[in-house]
Amino acid sequence: MERTQVEVEKELKQIDNHHPALFHQHWLSRNRLLAANGAFTIYATVLAVVTRQADQTWAIWAAVAYGVTTGVIWLTRNKNVPMIWPVLVSLAGALAAPVAWLVTRVTPTPEVQVISRSAGLLLQHGTPYLTTGELANWLSYNPYLPIMALFGMPRALGASGIFGDPRLWLSITSIVLLWAAFMVAAPHRRCAGCRRGVLLSTLFFAASPVIAFPLAVGITDPPVIALMLLTLALLARPSGLFRAAAALGVACAMKATAWPAVPVFATMLAARDAAKSAWRFTGIVAGVTVLLSVASAPAALAHPWAFMQNTVLFPLGLSKYKTPAASPLPGHLLASTGMAGHWAAVALLLAAGLGFAVSLVVRPPDSARAAAWRLAIGLAVMFTLAPATRWGYFVYPIGLAGWLLLTRTPTAGTPPGPGPGPGVTIPAQATGKQTLPATAGAG
Repeated sequence: MERTQVEVEKELKQIDNHHPALFHQHWLSRNRLLAANGAFTIYATVLAVVTRQADQTWAIWAAVAYGVTTGVIWLTRNKNVPMIWPVLVSLAGALAAPVAWLVTRVTPTPEVQVISRSAGLLLQHGTPYLTTGELANWLSYNPYLPIMALFGMPRALGASGIFGDPRLWLSITSIVLLWAAFMVAAPHRRCAGCRRGVLLSTLFFAASPVIAFPLAVGITDPPVIALMLLTLALLARPSGLFRAAAALGVACAMKATAWPAVPVFATMLAARDAAKSAWRFTGIVAGVTVLLSVASAPAALAHPWAFMQNTVLFPLGLSKYKTPAASPLPGHLLASTGMAGHWAAVALLLAAGLGFAVSLVVRPPDSARAAAWRLAIGLAVMFTLAPATRWGYFVYPIGLAGWLLLTRTPTAGTPPGPGPGPGVTIPAQATGKQTLPATAGAG
């Protein structure tokens, strides 16, 4: 027998009087946080043994930080200690401390050198790329798109020390963007539990090896990943199309690794909304990308071949000097057999891309979460088959998978304390579940 609306409202009022602090239980529980930091500890410890130079330095700091965090969580498992405190320990030890150490005591990594040099070139000549005659070795190439040079601008303008190092600005930008993505994906912004979940997710994600490791050694993927996650969060909201396209446009103006997201998200919009939305989204992304690239590096238009050599041929291993990004993955192993093997790897990569495009047409993703899974799989295949690749690129599919876990629709729960009493069922209206499908889950 169905109850009338008056009866439902009366029951809700009674429940609120007894238990006004209903909140959403976050996916990142204490046990999951313990397991994650334990896994991070093992990973960093292994890395500290098998790597050298900046990678090893980060791994030593991180192994200690993750280990201490794991211990703190374990020792306080039966105490009412907010999870934010052990997460801050891991963030300080896995990101803040190694960045400060590497900036002040160790020679800048190749990535940092390239960003700093490109910013100086951009400031002096209006383009972050050296011309063909100036490319003397593999460090002369700049595989990034023009906007990435802005992270080196403080040093080009005279800043020194940690304030002139691109890693500081890459870290700040990535964390702010991650916070924005989780905030957009939160079921409710006025819900105390959701706000705590946003802060916890942001700090945990930033402290994880997916973000902290590349930031510490100057690898430029974290802000691109964060912008892709922000795009997914905005696409999960019907009114977020323009802002989502703008965010992805900025990512595409930073690095070409964001480009595969454009067709995936566009086909999702066509399946979920309409073809018109997909075309509008694609147009805005392309417009923002071109506008930012031209505005930030106008002189690059006068040297299109230099742009091609730096951003296309070098990453593909087709330039005079080869990239040292060489992990023993199938594409690289095939390319290392000779010129025929290299072209075979390129052809295999193109065939995989074509097959991926066909899958988008035949069975397009119909939600932001489905699009995130499809993109993660596509990027994993692309990085596996690329002739010039490295393990580090897999932070993209791993980051997308982590995002999907952290933004799963939360369950409604109640904080410790007196409840509505045994045998009382809290209706969906009291928990806010009825509003979740429209706003939760960033995909």
